[in-house]
Amino acid sequence: MRVLGLETSCDETGVALYDSEQGLLADALFSQIDLHRIYGGVVPELASRDHVKRMLPLIRQVLDEAGSTAEDIDAIAYTAGPGLVGALLVGASCAQALAFAWGVPALGVHHMEGHLLAPMLEESPPEFPFVALLVSGGHTQLVRVDGIGRYELLGESLDDAAGEAFDKTAKLIGLAYPGGPEIARLAETGIPGRFVFPRPMTDRPGLDFSFSGLKTYALNTWQACKAAGDAGEQTRCDIALAFQQAVVATLAIKCKRALKQTGLKRLVIAGGVSANKALRQELESMVATVSGQVFYARPRFCTDNGAMIAYAGCQRLQAGQHEGPAIVVHARWPMDSLPAL
Repeated sequence: MRVLGLETSCDETGVALYDSEQGLLADALFSQIDLHRIYGGVVPELASRDHVKRMLPLIRQVLDEAGSTAEDIDAIAYTAGPGLVGALLVGASCAQALAFAWGVPALGVHHMEGHLLAPMLEESPPEFPFVALLVSGGHTQLVRVDGIGRYELLGESLDDAAGEAFDKTAKLIGLAYPGGPEIARLAETGIPGRFVFPRPMTDRPGLDFSFSGLKTYALNTWQACKAAGDAGEQTRCDIALAFQQAVVATLAIKCKRALKQTGLKRLVIAGGVSANKALRQELESMVATVSGQVFYARPRFCTDNGAMIAYAGCQRLQAGQHEGPAIVVHARWPMDSLPAL
């Protein structure tokens, strides 16, 4: 089965072509970072308009790179949620229109299921069951995964997601959007130990997260430094390092608890923040202490992309899942409500 995947959940337009026999044939991505940077965050209306502008040229590009035509497409998968409603509607409308024109089925895919399954695109994919850490700008969740659609939520953020906390903290200390990569870049030259931030909710049992207070702690530290006349670039680097270390340590502690609680040895990390090098290194060290394994996608498939949607859609379409021509998207969509395959 050859599936065209469309991703438009937020500010990146992703298109990919996946073949169930040959694997990923081609993919393309257009990021709107430059468009939204001057506003310090994503502007939903601008995001939707840019998806309209980019979608068809990217589809043509992917088909050309794969040496395929519309006649070769067996189905279309698109992100149906969660995400920005206007952005989601662009992808859903395009998918349903093309499906009608080409006489093939279309299927809405859960955005976070796409992220969760992205490591399956690698040469050595994880086997079920495993614990998944889904960590992005909109979500921070620990999930037990026994198969596609067989998900048990173990813990989640009670306030800001980790990626959201990265972006907000970066903005509070005067860094450019998107903040996550900026924090990681500055942290590389930070002085270890100058600042030590708390590891939120690690002094109590459970697998839930909370990053809002950590963001406030970073702001208070920055303001105290400014009041003392110490608001230079090195101070920013030191705060960035302390913040990143606190987030990474918190995630690692909770992941270790989840592996112990479930008795599993395989850990998958997925979502935009899973591209963070410090997080990968910390989790690799952690799983080594419990004789486990950690899996993640290559960096370009950690952030939003069409390949993960094409893959996830292909699995469900091959299992017989289908839907009608109605255009339905979900701003919020619990992943544990998905049908199991």
